[in-house]
Amino acid sequence: MRIALCNEVIREIPLAEQAVFAATLGYDGLELAPFTLDAERPHRLGDARLASIRRDVEAAGLSVSGFHWLLVAPEGLSITTPDAGVRNATLEVMKGLVDQCAALGGSYLIHGSPGQRSLDPGDEADGRKRAGEYFAAAAERAEAAGVTYCVEPLSPRMTNFVTSLAEATTIVEDVDSPAFTSMLDTSAAAAGETATIPDLLNRHLADGLVAHVHFNDPNKQGPGQGEMNFAPIMATLLEAGYERWIGIEPFVYEPDGPASAARAIGYVRGLVDAV
Repeated sequence: MRIALCNEVIREIPLAEQAVFAATLGYDGLELAPFTLDAERPHRLGDARLASIRRDVEAAGLSVSGFHWLLVAPEGLSITTPDAGVRNATLEVMKGLVDQCAALGGSYLIHGSPGQRSLDPGDEADGRKRAGEYFAAAAERAEAAGVTYCVEPLSPRMTNFVTSLAEATTIVEDVDSPAFTSMLDTSAAAAGETATIPDLLNRHLADGLVAHVHFNDPNKQGPGQGEMNFAPIMATLLEAGYERWIGIEPFVYEPDGPASAARAIGYVRGLVDAV
């Protein structure tokens, strides 16, 4: 089991310093949000920039674990819109990000991006069909690159499309690719699922649907900063022999990003020792 910090938590400092800081705290990797690398063209970083990023991260003793927040930049992307031009632009961004993730040594991409996948009222059926075509293309690209593309169930407060692992399961089965699956975000699962998180993990780690986990509290702060009890979640992961990455992804940084990152890793490492 390896623990990565989602780098937007400390995005105000240069990437090389992010890596050193995260390593000092005890993280194993950085999970990169592409928009933190380039707000305009995150899918077109170029070979020299990619080599520099990988060198800086690995010099600190870390790995790039993967990518998340894929479609925040450039603005105006969507996988469900009826606008073919926008969908084609979104596909090009996805293809670039998949290839860059692989070039950086990452193993997965997490497709959250709620605003870029929401279904327009009255166009839900066609929107789902367009999303299915996008995910099939993402799976094909990911398989060629040797990485895994994960659709992330999100809270119904964030989007009206893929708000549960059950809904994700249908998409994963339709795409039917070894490079395409889902994952579990603890904050989103608390808001959108009826089963407990340990029950979901017991069910879906075995069937391969959960290939990644994000730790965050339902209050959007880091693990250990709210009411969610992460001990049973960690115990379930350890009992299952989970050896993939856990991404630490708070959205609200209290008192600030660096302190939130430090508190989270201390709490999670403490859980491992306690369990």
